[in-house]
Amino acid sequence: MAEALILASASPRRRELLALLGLPFTVASADVNEGAMEGEPPGVMVMRLSLAKARQVARDRSCGWIIAADTVVVSDGRILGKPANQSEATAMLQRMRGQPHVVYSGVVLWDAATGCYASDLAETQVWMRDYSDEEITRYVASSDPLDKAGAYGIQNCDFHPVSRVEGCYASVMGFPLCHLYRLLRRWGRSLPATPAAACRAFTGHDCQVYGAVVR
Repeated sequence: MAEALILASASPRRRELLALLGLPFTVASADVNEGAMEGEPPGVMVMRLSLAKARQVARDRSCGWIIAADTVVVSDGRILGKPANQSEATAMLQRMRGQPHVVYSGVVLWDAATGCYASDLAETQVWMRDYSDEEITRYVASSDPLDKAGAYGIQNCDFHPVSRVEGCYASVMGFPLCHLYRLLRRWGRSLPATPAAACRAFTGHDCQVYGAVVR
């Protein structure tokens, strides 16, 4: 019998994305300090936080595979996490307007029985469109940006903040599904669905990274 999967996240987006792989899982929220350490590169940061989330959820479990992830946005070398309030969300969106930035997502697969884990990192280039101040005001008032790194949801149909993506679209949503798929297959897990087809059906965007990451 396959080990149970536990998603170490309360994020509804990560639950939706993980469900695309067709595997049953449960959810256990992880509460960790998501602040960056001084001088810490963003890729190192998301891997450290993903590992911390997995480790925390694993403490009270003797079996099961725990999946944890973390995402940050980097604009002109500055790490943008989740905004603390509407003013900070507005400032982030103004900063990135019409400009490219990078999204880093780390994912960890932790075996609670042994304490062994595997990890992967996704890096995606994102270009924001030249939205207006009025559009920012309306979007921030919706409160949608407040629980999202960089203060935006790429999938938001009303605001539609992004003009172009190079890399993993799902990673910008907070969960690099192809990278998780690679980890699960590496550990011998049989999966009923491939992320390329599932992501296309869910997001409406063709997967750009499946061939490079999985095959």
